[in-house]
Amino acid sequence: MRLRPVPAAIRLPFDVVGSRYDLTLGARNCEIFSKKFSLRINYMQVSIETTSELSRKMTVQVPEEKIQEQVTKRLKSMAGKIKLDGFRPGKAPQSLIQKRYGPGVREEVLEELTKSSFYEAVRDEKLKPVSGPYITHEVTAEGEGLRYVADFEVLPEFVLYPVELMEVDRYVSEVTDEDLDAMLLRLRDQRKTWVATEQPAALDDRVTINFEGQADGENFTNGKVEKFPVVLGSNQLIPGFEQELIGTVVGSQKTFTLEFPKEYGVEKLAGKAGEFSVEVVNVEESVLPELDAEFIEKFGIESGDEQEFKQEIKTSMEREMKRALNGKSKDSVMEELLRRNDSLTLPTSLINDELKSLINSYKGESQKRNQPFDESVARAHFEPLARRRVALGLLLNRIIEVNQVAVDNGRVRNTIEDMALSYENPEEVVSWYYSNREQLMQVQNMVVEDQVVDLILERAKVTERNIGFKDLMQPPSPIAQG
Repeated sequence: MRLRPVPAAIRLPFDVVGSRYDLTLGARNCEIFSKKFSLRINYMQVSIETTSELSRKMTVQVPEEKIQEQVTKRLKSMAGKIKLDGFRPGKAPQSLIQKRYGPGVREEVLEELTKSSFYEAVRDEKLKPVSGPYITHEVTAEGEGLRYVADFEVLPEFVLYPVELMEVDRYVSEVTDEDLDAMLLRLRDQRKTWVATEQPAALDDRVTINFEGQADGENFTNGKVEKFPVVLGSNQLIPGFEQELIGTVVGSQKTFTLEFPKEYGVEKLAGKAGEFSVEVVNVEESVLPELDAEFIEKFGIESGDEQEFKQEIKTSMEREMKRALNGKSKDSVMEELLRRNDSLTLPTSLINDELKSLINSYKGESQKRNQPFDESVARAHFEPLARRRVALGLLLNRIIEVNQVAVDNGRVRNTIEDMALSYENPEEVVSWYYSNREQLMQVQNMVVEDQVVDLILERAKVTERNIGFKDLMQPPSPIAQG
C-alpha cells in the first residue's frame, strides 16, 4: 500500500492547496445541481455548484480589462527585444507589434490566467481538490473576456472512528531449532545435484522427456518438444501430467489424455481435453550437499565453521521474521481501520488513477511474459485493490494531519540501512537511496505509515497473537498486500 497525497500531473502543472494539478482541456456534462453560489474574488466572478457529494463545477469569468492589462504589459516588455524589417531594434510601432504578436501573447495570457484564477478561487474558498480539473473554455474571443468551467472532485469530509475504540492484533513469533533446521535443508536443496538412475521415477526425481500434444486433432506443441526437464511434484505442468510420469524408466513411452484447467492461460486450450504422447529420455535423483566447510564457505563464512554459519542464518531469519511480524500487525491495523470507517465516500478520480496504474503495471508484466491481456478482466480484478488503496490513503492522511505525524528521519535511515544489509555492498545501497529522490520518498512514505501503525497500536485495544515462523512467512494474497 502506498500513500497517495496528490494525483499526478501531465500538462500545465501548478500548486493548489499544497498539491500538484493538471489543467486538461475537455468537457464534462453535469446533471445534478444540488447547491450553487456565486462570489467575486478580486478581479473575477466565480460561481460554484455542488454536482454530487464530492463533485464541484466552478464557472470563472475574467473581465477583458484584466486580459488586456496583461497583454499590454507583456507586449511592452517585448518591444525592446523585437526586430521587425524596416525598424531598428526597439523602434517598431506598438500597433505593429500588437498586430504581429498580439494573438499569440493573448493565448499565453489566457492560459496563465486560467491557472492563476483557478488557484485563487480554490484557495479563497478553502476547497481541497483531489484531482486535476477538467477545463472547458466557453468564452475566449478578444473583447469578450474569459469564461471557463472547471469540473473537479474534492476531498471527502468525514470523522475518523476513534482509535481508542479500535480492536487490533499484534503478532509475535520466534525462530525455533526446527525452523532453523528446515531453512538449512532448504539451502542445501537449492544446491542439490542430479545423478542419473535406472530406478523407476519417483516423487522429487527429475525426468527429462520428449513429448507432443494434440487437442481437437490439432498439434498445440508446435511439433515435438525435446529434452524437457520436469521435477515430479513441482506442479510445473498441468494437473495429472507429472503423476503420469511416476514409475516410468528411461525409454518408457506413454500416451494419456488430460483436461486443461478452465483458467488455463492459453484460451484455445482452456477446459479442453489434450492427448499427450511422451517418451522418457532420462531419470535423475537428487543428491544434497553435505553441511561441511566447503558448503558453508559458499555463503561468505570464510572460517567454514558450522556454528557461525547457523548463527548467521538464524540472525537473517529473525530479521525477516521482524519484517513479516510488522507487516502482519500492520495488515490487522489496516483491516480494522477500513472496517470502522466503511462509510467513507471515495473520489472516483482517485480510484480511476489507482486502477490505471495497477492495470498498466499488470499489462507490462503480461507483455514481458508473452501472456494474454484482457483489460476488462484486469479492471474487474484490480478494482477492489484500487478502492482499498484510495480509502487507506485518505484515512492515513487524515490521521497524519490530526496527529501532526512528521517523518522520523532517523527511522528512515535505519530502515534503509536494514534493507541494505541484504546486498553485497550495503554502503553503496544507502548512498543510492539518498541520491535518488523518488526512492527516498517511497521509504519516507513507508516509514510514516509505520509510524501511524505504531500510534494506533499504542492507543487501540490490542490482542497479542502468537504465530509459527512457517505460517508467518507464507506470502499474503494480492488484495491483502494493498
